Amino acid sequence: MEYDVIIIGSGPAGISASLYTARANLKTLIISKGIGILEKVNKIDNYYGLENTITGEKLQEIGINQAKKLGVEFAKDEVVKIDYETSFVVETINSKYKAKAVIIATGTSRKTPKINGIKEYEGRGISYCATCDAFFFRGKDVAVLGSKEYALHEAEELERVANSVTILTNGEEPVQNRSISFDIEEKKIREFRGSNSIEEIHFEDNTIKKIDGVFVAIGTATSSDLARKIGARIDEKGNIIVNENMSTNVPNLYACGDCTGGILQIAKAVYEGMVAGMSVIKSIRPN
Repeated sequence: MEYDVIIIGSGPAGISASLYTARANLKTLIISKGIGILEKVNKIDNYYGLENTITGEKLQEIGINQAKKLGVEFAKDEVVKIDYETSFVVETINSKYKAKAVIIATGTSRKTPKINGIKEYEGRGISYCATCDAFFFRGKDVAVLGSKEYALHEAEELERVANSVTILTNGEEPVQNRSISFDIEEKKIREFRGSNSIEEIHFEDNTIKKIDGVFVAIGTATSSDLARKIGARIDEKGNIIVNENMSTNVPNLYACGDCTGGILQIAKAVYEGMVAGMSVIKSIRPN
């Protein structure tokens, strides 16, 4: 399927952007795995126009219904990669979609897992992007830390160049919804060790595995994961760097909401979504 714009994330930023692109008659698709952080918000009473306190889940529902009435399409799926051919290709677990522009509105980045050595070896064998760094591990033995579909996708990227790929679930149940051709190690990890670069994985049962590199892919792909894979700039806090038009350094790739950092408030997300949506309109239909 081809669209004018694909928005990744159905929170306030993504929905806000879609209201503008849809009203401009741009074919708009929102891809989202679920509600996200708003689901955990029980009371919202500091947002303009709300006479009574409302839950985050209810506000989300209102926004989605508003977008649907304008013709915005929705796909409940998990995005694992953004690529560019003659147009953007957004790859999910179940499908691939094409678009002239993409807006990332997936909220904040996840935390790095608390494993001794993981911070010390970042950039020295610990990586967060198979697409970016697989080249450096040609013919070597690598592992992917994670247990979900995103980890499997990263493992498949690495399989093309690495000597071997092992999935480290760190005590979690591995995903069961499709066949897996990789070695899976479910033991809890105590720490990563090495000299100048990572060399060993030490498990809680005192066993050791020799390794040349570890790719972190916990949970689902975050905003910074997706942006980094296509060449967008990320700051030291993991936020996507954008200009005043919510544009990244990649043409027609935009970001808005919590994933750009700053004040993490609904009002800020809605504003940035509006700016991103209007920027897409100007880019696709400059006249």
